[in-house]
Amino acid sequence: MKVKMILPALTEAESPFWRPIKYSLFPPLGLATLAAYLSEDDEIDLQDQHVEKLNLDDDPDLVIIQVYITNAYRAYKIADHYRAKGAYVILGGLHVTSLPLEAAPHADSIFIGPGEDTFPKFLTDFKNRAPQKTYRSTDRTLEKIPPIRRDLIKRNLYLVPNSIVVTRGCPHHCSFCYKDAFFEGGRTFYTQEVDDALAEIDRLPGRHLYFLDDHLLGNAKFAGCLFEGMKGMNRVFQGAATVDSILRGNLIEKAADAGLRSLFVGFETFSSLNLKQSNKKQNLEKDYIKAVNRLHSLGIMINGSFVFGLDDDDKDVFKRTVDWGVKHSITTSTYHVLTPYPGTALFQNMERQGRIITKNWDLYDTRKVVYQTIGLTAEELENGYWWAYEEFYRWNNIFKASMQHSSYSHKLKHLFYAGGWKKFEAVWNFLIKTKNLNNTLPALETVLSKIKCTNKQNSASVTNSLEESSISTIY
Repeated sequence: MKVKMILPALTEAESPFWRPIKYSLFPPLGLATLAAYLSEDDEIDLQDQHVEKLNLDDDPDLVIIQVYITNAYRAYKIADHYRAKGAYVILGGLHVTSLPLEAAPHADSIFIGPGEDTFPKFLTDFKNRAPQKTYRSTDRTLEKIPPIRRDLIKRNLYLVPNSIVVTRGCPHHCSFCYKDAFFEGGRTFYTQEVDDALAEIDRLPGRHLYFLDDHLLGNAKFAGCLFEGMKGMNRVFQGAATVDSILRGNLIEKAADAGLRSLFVGFETFSSLNLKQSNKKQNLEKDYIKAVNRLHSLGIMINGSFVFGLDDDDKDVFKRTVDWGVKHSITTSTYHVLTPYPGTALFQNMERQGRIITKNWDLYDTRKVVYQTIGLTAEELENGYWWAYEEFYRWNNIFKASMQHSSYSHKLKHLFYAGGWKKFEAVWNFLIKTKNLNNTLPALETVLSKIKCTNKQNSASVTNSLEESSISTIY
C-alpha cells in the first residue's frame, strides 16, 4: 500500500514575518509515530511543507494529514485534492478534535484525540474494507508502542532532529490551552514506561535531545526515574516545565545532573487576576524570581513564555514584561497575543460573551487580535506585542541581560545565543537554503557541554546550586 503522510505549512510560516529557522526546528514527530503502526511492506512518503515542497502529483492509496488551526484551510484543500484522485483520506490533529464537524466533509475518516489506540484499529478496519467515519480516542496508554519511524524523517532539514516526547498531555488545565481539549474523553496526562523512554533515547544519534513534552516534570516519579536513567548517557537536553515544578523538591537538580541545559517556562503574566482568569493555578502565589535564580544556579538557561491581552493587562504591560526579562537574565522570550482557540474554555467563555470577532482560522496565530479586548485596544495590543519583541532583542538589552550572570561563561553564552538566535537571520537562511542546518549539531552539542562555575550565585535568592553547571538555549 502506498501511504502519504503530510504536515501542511502553517499560514504564518509563509507571511512576510516568517522566520524560516523557526519552522525548521522539529520534524513531524506525530506522523512518524503513527507510521510505526504501518506494515513493513507499505511504501511511506512523509512530507513536511515547512521544509520541502509538497509533491501533489502522486497517487497514494492512503493519505494522512495532520491539521492545526492555521493550516486547516490548506489541509482541507490538500485533502479534497487527494479524495478527487481516489485516495482514502484521514484527518487528525488538534483542530480536527476541536471542530470535527468542520473537518469531516473533507475526509473519509477523522480522528478525535491522540491516535495510539485508534490508528491501529483503523488499519484493521481499512484492510477489512470497513473503516469508520469517526475514530475517538478513549484508551490512553503509551505502553508497548512501537519505535518511532525516524528513518522517514529527513534529518538534514532540521536544526533539532532529535526531538522526543515521553509523555502525553498535561496535568494542568489552563483555559487558553489548545491541547487541553485534545485529551478530553480519557486520561489527560500519562507517561511512557521509563525503560521504553530510555530505549528511545538510546536509539538517537549524537548527544543533543529536545523533549517536546508539554510538562517534562509533570509526573515527578516518572521524571525522577527518567533522569536517573539518563545519568551516564552523556546527553544534553532541553524541555519545558512550570514554575511550580521548578520550586518543588529537588527534581530540577536531578534534571540538571542528567543534562538539562535550557528550559521553556510558562510565566505568562505577572497579574494574579490574569492567572485566575486563565485557570493557571500552578503559577498563583509562586515566586518567579526564586524560580529564575534556581535555574540560573544550576546553569539552566530560560526561554520565558508571556501572553499579552488578558483582561487585567494595561498599556504598561509590555514594558513591564520586557524590563523584568532583561533584569532577570531571561535568555530568550516568546511572546503571544492571547488567542481563544476553538475547543478551549477561553473560546467558550468569549463566544458566550460575544467577544469573538472573527473565525478566520488563518488569523489565529498568536500575533493578531481575534477577540474584543478589555483594557487595551486591538491596535495597542498588536503594536505592543511587536514592540516587546523588538525591544527585548535590542543589542543593548541582550548585553545588559547577559551581564547580570555571575559567571563569565554564563555571560558569554547568553550573549551568543540570544544575539545569534535573533540577530543573524541571514546565516540561518543560508544554512537552510543549502540544507546544512543539521551540520551545526556538533557545534551545538559542544557548547551545551558542562562548564566549571567560577563564581557563586547570590545565596540569599538561590535555593540550590551545583559546582558544575552549563547553560544554553536554542528556540
